[in-house]
Amino acid sequence: MAYKSLCTFLTSDADVVAQLDSAASLAARFDAHLEVCCLGIDSTQSVGFYAGAPAIIYQDALDSAQAHAEALAQTTRKHLHGASIRWGVDTAVLTLGGINSFVGLKARFSDLVILPRPYGENRGPQDEVTTEAALFDGDSPALIIPEPGAALPEFKKIVLAWNQSDEALHAARAALPLLKNADLVNVVIIDPPTHGIERSDPGGLLTQMLARHGVRVEVSVIARTLPRISDILRRHATDQDADLLVIGAYSHSRLRQAILGGTTRNLLEETSLPVFMAR
Repeated sequence: MAYKSLCTFLTSDADVVAQLDSAASLAARFDAHLEVCCLGIDSTQSVGFYAGAPAIIYQDALDSAQAHAEALAQTTRKHLHGASIRWGVDTAVLTLGGINSFVGLKARFSDLVILPRPYGENRGPQDEVTTEAALFDGDSPALIIPEPGAALPEFKKIVLAWNQSDEALHAARAALPLLKNADLVNVVIIDPPTHGIERSDPGGLLTQMLARHGVRVEVSVIARTLPRISDILRRHATDQDADLLVIGAYSHSRLRQAILGGTTRNLLEETSLPVFMAR
């Protein structure tokens, strides 16, 4: 099992070359095809326009979005020309509300989507929507890169967060190609329930499944010493000198996480470590 169809989405000029380099390095590692989708986002809102204005404003916005998508595609073709991987480029002009269907369709037929962290400097609402569309509408795992660069780490030490949820299990299965190539996978369990099905052997069934795939795995059962799970995971990954964190995404609803926060959102906002997530 390996990733053979990779996809990445470009929505802004920020870190374009770095994002392409990161995605291309992973494509080369798995001898995979990389599809680069260059998106021009039309964020025009019709509310408040005077009579006759919408048609002019809409056309200007569409022309600008089309030019932006083509500029991203031109940069991509120029940068990947002569690269030792198989790649293709697609462009699309979308509204914010139309991102979900396009990204979902592309992600649905990809083994893995590679994306920058959706929050922070030079990021906008389109980046958050794109990330969530890949996970929810595309039902695809996503590798979130906090700082795109020339080459991704080899992912030799991986921390896998386990809480017996469906999302965590889906993430573990989707990450198998990476887990099998790691020197060690540390399964971390935070405050396992005392009356749960795995109470006598936390993580035992998961590690048995992974070991049968040839994964070198160990288990860490730790206490909840900080208010936020995301902070505990980030600290544990640092203590383990890990270069990748694997988690199940959005165990709680997106609306709840948007309003109150949650492990997925907090990690996406604050992580300095690549995060592999699925749901």
